[in-house]
Amino acid sequence: MAYFYNGFSILVLVLVLGIVSTCMVANAGNFHQDFDLTWGDNRAKIYGGGQLLSLSLDKISGSGFQSKKEYLFGRIDMQLKLVAGNSAGTLSSQGPAHDEIDFEFLGNVSGQPYILHTNVFTQGKGNREQQFYLWFLVDSTPIRVFKNGESIGVPYPKNQPMRIYSSLWNADDWATRGGLVKADWSKAPFTAYYRNFNAQTCSGSCNSRFSNGAWQSQELDAYSRRRLRWVQKNFMIYNYCADYKRFPQGFPPECRQ
Repeated sequence: MAYFYNGFSILVLVLVLGIVSTCMVANAGNFHQDFDLTWGDNRAKIYGGGQLLSLSLDKISGSGFQSKKEYLFGRIDMQLKLVAGNSAGTLSSQGPAHDEIDFEFLGNVSGQPYILHTNVFTQGKGNREQQFYLWFLVDSTPIRVFKNGESIGVPYPKNQPMRIYSSLWNADDWATRGGLVKADWSKAPFTAYYRNFNAQTCSGSCNSRFSNGAWQSQELDAYSRRRLRWVQKNFMIYNYCADYKRFPQGFPPECRQ
C-alpha cells in the first residue's frame, strides 16, 4: 500500500508472515521495546520515546535493525519514508532469513519512481521475483499473493517463525538500472524513516481455532482480487512467471496457480 505525506513517499508495509488469520491480538509498537539496532553504529537511531526510527547510509556504512520477537502467523504494518531526492543505488530491504518475505525498495534518480522488488523464499529457495512501480493513494490494496502450493510440491512458509529485518545499504552495483546509475555520495547521508509499527499476531487460541487447517484455504475476497489484478496490470514491471528466457524448460510449478 502506498500514499504520500508531506511531499515524500510513505509506504505502509503489510508483511504477511504465513497467513492473516481472523484471530488476532493487536499491539501498537514501540521501537525501543520491539526492535534492536543491529549494525551501523549511530547511523541507526530511535526518537520520540520509541515512536520513530531512522536508518542512514553514508559512503562508509549503512545500518539496520531487527525485531526482538519472532512471528509465524499474523499481519505486520509499518510506515516508511523512503530516501528523498536522488537515491540512485540505495536499497532498503525487509525480510527474515531462510523462509523469507522480502521487500526491497530500489532507489532512483530524482523524479523517477522507486521500484518495489519482492521475493518469497521457502526452505531456502527463492528466485520468485516480482517488481512494481509505486503509485499514489492506494490503501489496503494487495500487490502480491503467494498461495499454498504444498499439494503440488511447493514448500510454504508456515512452520518457522520469522523476524522482521530492515536495512539501508549501498547496492549501486545493481539496484538502479542494473548498476548503470551510481550513488551520488555528495547527497549523503541518505536517510529513511520508520513509524507506526503495529503487529497483529495470533494469540494461543488461534492454534486451536485453526487446528483443522482451515486457515490454509483462506483467500482474498472478490474486491481484493480485482484490485490485485489492477496493480499487476498497471504497475508490475517484472514477473518471474512470465520470463521465458529465464525458464526455457518451463515455469516453476507455483506459476500454474
